[in-house]
Amino acid sequence: MDPLASLSARFGSLRAKGLMVGPIPAEILGQPPDTVKGASPRTLARMPDYEYVLSTSDGPVGIVTLNRPKQLNALAGPLMAELVDALEGHDADPAIRAIVITGGSSVFAAGADIKEMAEASAVDMLLRNNIALWDRVQRVSKPLIAAVAGYALGGGCELAMICDVIVAAENARFGQPEINIGLIPGAGGTQRLTRSVGKFLATDMVLTGRMLNAEQALHHGLAARVVPQEIVVEEAVRLGKEIAQKAPISVRLAREAITRAFEGRVDDGIEFERKLFYLLFATQDSHEGMRAFVDKRQPTYQGR
Repeated sequence: MDPLASLSARFGSLRAKGLMVGPIPAEILGQPPDTVKGASPRTLARMPDYEYVLSTSDGPVGIVTLNRPKQLNALAGPLMAELVDALEGHDADPAIRAIVITGGSSVFAAGADIKEMAEASAVDMLLRNNIALWDRVQRVSKPLIAAVAGYALGGGCELAMICDVIVAAENARFGQPEINIGLIPGAGGTQRLTRSVGKFLATDMVLTGRMLNAEQALHHGLAARVVPQEIVVEEAVRLGKEIAQKAPISVRLAREAITRAFEGRVDDGIEFERKLFYLLFATQDSHEGMRAFVDKRQPTYQGR
């Protein structure tokens, strides 16, 4: 079968299952995509060079790609610092009206960098306060679209949830498995996951490390749409261009209102969660869990 016909058929199948809404992207049908006046849809502009992320733009859409593929885009401190810098750069650019965060078509982010934390004490974590970088992501004023393929686990799931829309590839997997290494989510996972999927499913996921596939994520409200893996980034950019055609001030205020509805009073919960996360670094079990992960063995917990 012709590749384009095959891909179009998969879109039709996804729509029939209720996993996707809206038209098939124009690019798939060989038609020119919608553009914002004055923006070139085919011009992929390069931004400043970074070591751990790639920052580009496609017309009115900024694109930031996590770029530690050998580490499955583990969210180490230097990567997060570059991610925030790139996002703030796009946010300050008047030509950019929406921003896509992605890890590419294979993996979004498999979580925090465990080696970076394995020997840290509670005081070390409190003084480093790397999670404060996440507050700056939340302060980005333009719509953030997560293009999620493969694993979005731990911090990866938290990063996706801080965005305004999640576009999931068919192979996406979402989860908060911190419990498996003696920790809990520390960047908003207990708060945003609970508000997205409900208390009981969130409790199941956080206490067992259970993952949701793309269809389950869509069903439970964690993802907005599901698309074939190979075009997840393209679909997120297309969505960004669609949003970019709307009145910018209306988009900004609508986003602020929705965020207020979703996250009202959640800041208190996130601050409480963060303190508990840091406190766990004073326990022997947390270090046993992280060392076991690094050593590729089963942990032995002592309850202290």
